[in-house]
Amino acid sequence: MKNIGIYVHIPFCKQKCKYCDFISFQCMEDKFEEYFKCLIKEIENKSEEMIDEIDTIYIGGGTPSIVPTEYIEQVLKEIFRKYKVSKNAEITIEVNPGTVDEEKLKKYLSIGINRLSIGLQSTNDKLLKMLGRVHTYKEFEDVFEKARNVGFKNINVDLMIGLPNQTTEDVDESLEKIIDKNPEHISVYSLIIEENTNMFDLINEGILELPSEDLERKMYWRVKETLELNGYNHYEISNFSKVGFESKHNMNCWNQHEYLGFGVAAHSYFDGMRYSNINDLKQYIENFINEEAVYNVVFHEKQDKEEMMKEYMILGLRKIEGVKISNFKNKFVDNPLYVFRNELEKLTKNDLLEIDEDVIKLTKKGLDFANMVWIEFV
Repeated sequence: MKNIGIYVHIPFCKQKCKYCDFISFQCMEDKFEEYFKCLIKEIENKSEEMIDEIDTIYIGGGTPSIVPTEYIEQVLKEIFRKYKVSKNAEITIEVNPGTVDEEKLKKYLSIGINRLSIGLQSTNDKLLKMLGRVHTYKEFEDVFEKARNVGFKNINVDLMIGLPNQTTEDVDESLEKIIDKNPEHISVYSLIIEENTNMFDLINEGILELPSEDLERKMYWRVKETLELNGYNHYEISNFSKVGFESKHNMNCWNQHEYLGFGVAAHSYFDGMRYSNINDLKQYIENFINEEAVYNVVFHEKQDKEEMMKEYMILGLRKIEGVKISNFKNKFVDNPLYVFRNELEKLTKNDLLEIDEDVIKLTKKGLDFANMVWIEFV
């Protein structure tokens, strides 16, 4: 028997952000009811064999807060009916300013949600508009204050760096304002430009220009220094938290724990297998209507031990504490110092990794060139 996490994908948005390449759909309110009927069927039909407890539930998107709360309540009720959910389970929902009010927040709390992740990205309204966000900083402040007032004691705020037209002063201002709000968790992501996004086209056409790599790295280290000086623990490349408020959902992923994904495009990792649901919303719904839900599942891989060990290193090296050699041995029996002796020799020689007693972790240089580290284990 095992503890696992659950991810629920709500693919609806008020407006698609210019940088977003996630599977999400704007202005499709007419699909809400059909989609949630299918989503609940999927949860109902999934086998619960070999599962002891659910220790995290993460409702992401898209913009989950755009849908009426009764849909979210129905999903959670079905999860609680189908599975044994731990009393201490972390239950998170992503929300965007401008899509939630006090009543919604009260309802979230009453149905068991105990963690909010608020997508802010910047406190600069001009940058928000450039990104295609549908809210202002003032609307974020309103949501944050309401969340505190109704009783949320675990709130994450998302910020982004490396944005077109962004300066270090913009980053400093965002940090100062968010630190003053005193959230329990802050995620700071560097903008990654993906093909088939509006932002990709704007940059290719020369309408927008990304900051230099040196400036983006300067922003990153400014974030790290500032947040650590203000009581936030840097526990993963892009994540900072007050003590005891690390994201359990994310930590489970980085520790290679298993999870089930529900909804269109949701990914699962169970019994060494990685698989996902199809990305086509219309087809996902039609397959349920036609009682052919089996065609919603796309198999990706069945890992062997070698692949599992490599992935364990890639995921574990995202954590600032790195990979514990003893934990690796407990899981795989083998010693990573031997299994990956060639990779570790190369990476330590280039000052990208350091090995200290029971730990393999990124160096300061490794934090800047983490992709060069991970590729060695692919």
